[in-house]
Amino acid sequence: MIPAKFDVKLVLCLVIVAIVWGTTYLGISIAVHEIPAWYVAGSRQVIAASILGIYLWYKGMLAWKGWTYTGRQILLSLLMIVIANGMTTYAEKSIPSGLTSLLNALSPLLVFIGSVFLGMQKATIRSIFGILLGFLGVAFIFRDGLTDLLNPAYRIGLLCIGIAISGWSIGTLVVKKNFNKFKSDSVLSDLFYQFTFAAIFQLILALIFDPIPAIHNWSLKSILAVFYLGIFGSVIGYFCYHYALKRVSAIQVSILSYVNTIIALFLGWLILAEKLSYDLIIATILILLGVFLTNYKKRNV
Repeated sequence: MIPAKFDVKLVLCLVIVAIVWGTTYLGISIAVHEIPAWYVAGSRQVIAASILGIYLWYKGMLAWKGWTYTGRQILLSLLMIVIANGMTTYAEKSIPSGLTSLLNALSPLLVFIGSVFLGMQKATIRSIFGILLGFLGVAFIFRDGLTDLLNPAYRIGLLCIGIAISGWSIGTLVVKKNFNKFKSDSVLSDLFYQFTFAAIFQLILALIFDPIPAIHNWSLKSILAVFYLGIFGSVIGYFCYHYALKRVSAIQVSILSYVNTIIALFLGWLILAEKLSYDLIIATILILLGVFLTNYKKRNV
């Protein structure tokens, strides 16, 4: 995943994305325990947009950039924040954080297929086998949860995750396919526009589905979880993700979903007492091997 010329900033961003986004599943689970999902998602983006807005205003960089630019940011916001993040948040109302992260780990498979179809990646036996092996690791853990499909809420959660990973994968491909169009002189400005639109859209959904929330029932722990998601999950996490996305391939960045999964599973077991079996060890081996095979390339001597 690391280019021939060692890029310290790139590596740091990849590590941050892997770790921080792995912890966001725990944060979402804690937040939605008492706060309606769309309020969690919308409030998270309000916090993120406010932080970036203040920073950009202080630096004299807060400015209107025209409808063309705004339209592009709205598209990315709709796919990668409103749909991907919002649906993931809603899904955690009914399915465990660890399982949510496992299902989100399917996104590299969709990104790989899309990249090949769009001519952005070349399919090789090694890469296909690596992706399938990683998927097998996810499926190996998921196999014990099939009986839960009889629960309507569980099925809705799975459907939401399916929509979420589709939105994220399409957004990732859009950025890579139209790199020159989406190229910007300020990632922070891009994110400010995206977070602002997402906050408005998600809070509208929150008011539609839950017009009178029981705010008095929201605990400090849940509120702090929302702030963590806004500051670390959104501002820091998305900045690092976009930085990395412009320097390595879409499939390589999306592979980080596997690392997120391992972290999320561990934290779910450690803090939320979610089930952790020997299947995780086997799946971890399969996933890491799949990551290696997918990203391995022979260096020219």
